[in-house]
Amino acid sequence: MTEYPEKTCEIDRLIRHPKLVEAALKGQKTQQRRDGLYAYPDEKFELEGVSFTVTSVERKKLGEMTEQDAQAEGYPNLEFYKNLILKMHPGMSWEDESLVWVHSFKRDE
Repeated sequence: MTEYPEKTCEIDRLIRHPKLVEAALKGQKTQQRRDGLYAYPDEKFELEGVSFTVTSVERKKLGEMTEQDAQAEGYPNLEFYKNLILKMHPGMSWEDESLVWVHSFKRDE
């Protein structure tokens, strides 16, 4: 079993932006990258009354992100994702070696 550090934020803050909530509800979003740890595997959360389960949590470098990962985040491609993240966080730079927590999840049936 993998050991995780203490969470830095509560799971209910994992996905907050209305467009991302909508993408998750439609099944277009199955991952969320965060600087901190928001959830543990098998933990559940709800979006607009719909239940989701965190399937895995991994520590990865930003430079390891693929086109498929960007799409799992709910975006059309990696370039779009990078540009949006940098726009949302003024002063941030995209450092390939920067570590993030990748929270993968699925909608419960």
